[in-house]
Amino acid sequence: MARLFPSRTEHSVERERDPSVLYVDSERAEQMISTLSGETAMAVFRMLNEEALTASEVAARLDLSVQNVSYHIENLKAADLIEVIDVCYSEKGREMEILAATSDPKVLVLGTERDQGTLRRAFGSLAGAVGAPAVLIAAWGSLSRLLEPVFGN
Repeated sequence: MARLFPSRTEHSVERERDPSVLYVDSERAEQMISTLSGETAMAVFRMLNEEALTASEVAARLDLSVQNVSYHIENLKAADLIEVIDVCYSEKGREMEILAATSDPKVLVLGTERDQGTLRRAFGSLAGAVGAPAVLIAAWGSLSRLLEPVFGN
């Protein structure tokens, strides 16, 4: 019976959306900071940020009980830091969630939403300052990859 259900599929952690910007004075940022303040929660989040796993896989890798890991997973879900990306089935036919970090990375600003205009100007200046060199470096990398078959390393 267990062979009728998918036991595992390959999943990678992908960033499909633009980052969410959170200001330190928001409730959402406070919840995220509070959730990640614990050592175990941070370890679970880091693991799911790198690779999509089930709760039992996380527990095995961290040498913790599934109940302990499940508690932190629920908190991480509530804080919108991880999400269920698929479902698979154990050998006994039990449904297991495959978890990963959310597809939108988070940027925490240690300022308030009132600082938004100042931050945009600062990032605009930074982008202007590194823009030209960054374009040249990217172009050089692309050119060297194109010419590698012709000239070698």
